[in-house]
Amino acid sequence: MERCNMCGIVGMIGQVNTKEILLKGLEKLEYRGYDSAGLAFVNDGVQVHKEVGRIAALREVVPAEADGTVGIGHTRWATHGVPSVPNAHPHQSASTRFTLVHNGVIENDEQLKAELNVDLLSDTDTEVIVQMIEKNFNETGDVAEAFRQTLRVLHGSYALALIDAENPDVLYVAKNKSPLLVGLGDGTFNVVASDAMAMLQVTDQFVELHDGEMIILTRDSVTIQDLDGNVQEREAYTAEIDASDIEKGTYAHYMLKEMDEQPAVIRNIVQKYQNEAGDITLDQSVRDLVLGRDRVYIIGCGTSYHAGLIGKQLIEQIAGIPTEVHISSEFGYNMPLLTEKPLFLFLSQSGETADSRAVLVEAKKLGHPALTITNVPGSTLSREANATLLLHAGPEIAVASTKAYTAQIAVLAVLAFDLAQAKGVAVNFDLMKELGKISSAMESVMSQKDRFQEIATEYLSESRNAFFIGRGQDAYVGMEGALKLKEISYIQAEGYAGGELKHGPIALIEDNTPVIALVTQPHVHLNNRGNVKEVVARGANACVIAAEGLELPTDAFVIPAVEPLLSPLLSVLPLQLISYYAALGRDCDVDKPRNLAKSVTVE
Repeated sequence: MERCNMCGIVGMIGQVNTKEILLKGLEKLEYRGYDSAGLAFVNDGVQVHKEVGRIAALREVVPAEADGTVGIGHTRWATHGVPSVPNAHPHQSASTRFTLVHNGVIENDEQLKAELNVDLLSDTDTEVIVQMIEKNFNETGDVAEAFRQTLRVLHGSYALALIDAENPDVLYVAKNKSPLLVGLGDGTFNVVASDAMAMLQVTDQFVELHDGEMIILTRDSVTIQDLDGNVQEREAYTAEIDASDIEKGTYAHYMLKEMDEQPAVIRNIVQKYQNEAGDITLDQSVRDLVLGRDRVYIIGCGTSYHAGLIGKQLIEQIAGIPTEVHISSEFGYNMPLLTEKPLFLFLSQSGETADSRAVLVEAKKLGHPALTITNVPGSTLSREANATLLLHAGPEIAVASTKAYTAQIAVLAVLAFDLAQAKGVAVNFDLMKELGKISSAMESVMSQKDRFQEIATEYLSESRNAFFIGRGQDAYVGMEGALKLKEISYIQAEGYAGGELKHGPIALIEDNTPVIALVTQPHVHLNNRGNVKEVVARGANACVIAAEGLELPTDAFVIPAVEPLLSPLLSVLPLQLISYYAALGRDCDVDKPRNLAKSVTVE
């Protein structure tokens, strides 16, 4: 069964033609999925246009004259089943009266399908929803009630937008677990979108929707109801995203732009998290949330998990608070034995990661406090946690995360330092000065892109695999480097603690196998040099990236010396850039790698 996961939806009801607004909205959501896309307009009936591929491909198949004042759109990321026109959204009911777009996973679609007496045209769970709506409508004669009845029996996650061809003055919208916002117009239109970025072109006023709600949207009204039909009142908020930040400008790729933004992001974090006296300061509510807890459980996925591994080192070594790091998807189903007074700390760039939210729900059930570190104000994890620390990194569009990783580490350092101060624990360096120093050092590293292009060509132009090794912090950064290389260049890569090589992985070393070694930790740098010698003796093509003061003349690159605990902020930059140029050398789509989506909003 095909399931639509990290998809993006848009919708508009107004008095102007919606086609271009919806297409531009879908382009902003393309990071959520780009296997296929589709639009539906109300214009002498409902016109549906769908195509496999990117939004650009959809543009080509939508006739110039096609338009309407009511429309919905969808960009899809497939997990099971091939991308195809029949599987693309929107989907229609058997009579074509109802047209639907969906982001999420319906877990009981097979059971619902057994209740239907219609032939399905696609392999999607989404089509089951729209057919169920029509079935319920045929029995009740009331569209809103048919929609409501259908929502009650859906198990899983969904963000939905529904057009009724017989009543084009209404859009029906619903949400459960998948992200969805309603954007408020000027009294002549309203919009709906998975992400505020999609509709910043027409409004910055948004209303957040809660799980288990449905919305009746007209040109001049927004009515939020629970599934019993009770009306819910809610104030709008102003989206804090600068639309200009979303544009690539002169950059060939968002990823390159976002890597270049990292020095500025670090400086912005320093500015946001220090008071007028220049001292680190957090809201007392955040500090109180952590102090008095006996253990911090950091929860994250992918790059956020790797940032959490660095965060563990920072919180333990600076603040002296025991910390564990767990993969969200594992923790939710395999929760360890918790301490008496745990704090859950969630790392998520988007704040919408479904696996992390599932853990948060369980933590709240157990009565444990939660802190979210995210890049998106008002995101689901941010709203549902007890407190939030923002990354202040600006929108991250490229699927492969770069600036969010370094921002997460910097904010975790701020948290650790503030907690140390509150506990009266002495720290032998000034964090804000170090971060300022690091931002300048970042600029120095980023200015040497030609060197990283040379390294990528020398070590990775032919190879189908690569290894990253290090010890301590370097091992964790190596894991992130391996992930970057896998994500965008499709080279099989693994990150290992150097001492683990002789326990198995060294068997994989052949002539010219690329091994990228990080040497930035003074207390283990000789150990790691020994590991480099071991792989070179077996034919490896070793690329050493060392910190100033620990370098040898044969090293490929030397990064400026900084506080070793904070070295990941610098040492990850060469790995990001090497991965970028390796991907370019292989003609890969850097910003939108195959099979991946930016925001993983379902389990």
